[in-house]
Amino acid sequence: MAPCPVCVAGHSHIHAHTQAQPKTVQFECPDCGWPTHCSEEHWKEDKEHEKYCSRLREANEDEHDLRSGRKFPEFELPGPQGYEEAISFANWDVFWYTRGFNSMDTERSRRHASKLLTYPMTIGSVLHQHSSLMLNNQRLTPEGSRSMAGKFFSSLLSTLHVEPGAPETHEASVGKPQVRIFVLGARAESSLPPHVWEQLGFLFPAANFHVLFVGPQVSLPRQVQAQKTEKSQHQGGEEKPQNSEQVASTSADAQESATSSSSDQSKDSAQSESSSTEVTEKPLYVPNVYQPPTPAPIPALKWTRSSLTRYGVPSYTTPYSYQMSISGLQSNYADVHHLFEETLDPYSDVFFFFSPGFGFPSPTSTNESGEPLLQISSPTEWGPVLPMLLASKCPVFVTGFSPADVERDVKSLSTAPGVAGEFEWVITPGPNPFGSEKWEVADFDPRVMVKTNWGIWGIRGKSRDIQERSFFESLFTR
Repeated sequence: MAPCPVCVAGHSHIHAHTQAQPKTVQFECPDCGWPTHCSEEHWKEDKEHEKYCSRLREANEDEHDLRSGRKFPEFELPGPQGYEEAISFANWDVFWYTRGFNSMDTERSRRHASKLLTYPMTIGSVLHQHSSLMLNNQRLTPEGSRSMAGKFFSSLLSTLHVEPGAPETHEASVGKPQVRIFVLGARAESSLPPHVWEQLGFLFPAANFHVLFVGPQVSLPRQVQAQKTEKSQHQGGEEKPQNSEQVASTSADAQESATSSSSDQSKDSAQSESSSTEVTEKPLYVPNVYQPPTPAPIPALKWTRSSLTRYGVPSYTTPYSYQMSISGLQSNYADVHHLFEETLDPYSDVFFFFSPGFGFPSPTSTNESGEPLLQISSPTEWGPVLPMLLASKCPVFVTGFSPADVERDVKSLSTAPGVAGEFEWVITPGPNPFGSEKWEVADFDPRVMVKTNWGIWGIRGKSRDIQERSFFESLFTR
């Protein structure tokens, strides 16, 4: 729960004796319906609440509407695109119209639909030949233009699309390589239903996709999640339950008992250490970094199969349609990079980071002076990952949830070892036309509200062209 903002600021003497641990929010604001303060007295005292009360009310009404049980026509997604029907990527309104969505009559419908589609449409808007980012809007740099329209994109466009004048049909995808889209640090996007990601394939009828979610918080199907928990508990001698639900419940109980016993042991060891040592050193700074929870397990389809033997980590693969396959790997990318290192191709592989938090302090890694490292430099977060991606020359696209978040991540590039001076811009930082329009309220502070995928930018490894000199030129240059 979030702390009371008035208690934290120390505006009142009521909780002066508990300033180190302010009370959590309990009182719901009668205007927005959101718990914002510890008591009604503090709610009346806080004059800053009026600045964000309307946004909290909007977010609260959206959440209640999703649970109202009404029919949602905005969630009825269209099928394949009609023959010779062009798609516009100017903004959400034009895209929904040219794509054949139901009419978005209210602002709430727009927020619901944009929140659902922001992840696949952000990817599609970047890769499509009619993307608004590829037009003359000064977002595409000269280096990015050469990269996108030259070495990289000329081949990728031929993979995603067909030659001018030819119909974009599934028959045209015969013989083309599969385009792999790596979503690193995936969280909520990995729990989206597969038919939502199928909308990405409808934008490219003549292409085949393989979307890979990689990250420690990737949502796995229930069967794969149960197998992972059983393997971690090493209970091979016990009989397995009949269905996946029983497996999940028993594994959850075992995990709870294991965590409780480990916590008791850690408490005992901590008490023994404190009794043996009189003075305990505390860290100079403990960063307050929010760790989002892992999404709930996703339902397994009849085509879903475990990929543990292929990738060596808890994973699954779902061949959902003739042009869309989805895989999830619950592991850090640095641990599985060797599986893809030899096959990475800048002509057919793309990397996406959705709000990775490059510029946030690491909760685990510190430098020599005890200060926390940035996550882009931390060896336990993104430190070893970005140099690997830049070495592959594959394009890397990153989103941010606010202007400050985008600026924070971009500034962190100049200080990261192996990244600073080793990349070139593909797309300059700026707004994402397909970001979510729904406000997301932070659990740790209701005053913090962001919009998913507000901005986007892209980089790739710096190319160093080698010019071969002739024998006669070398004689005159000596």
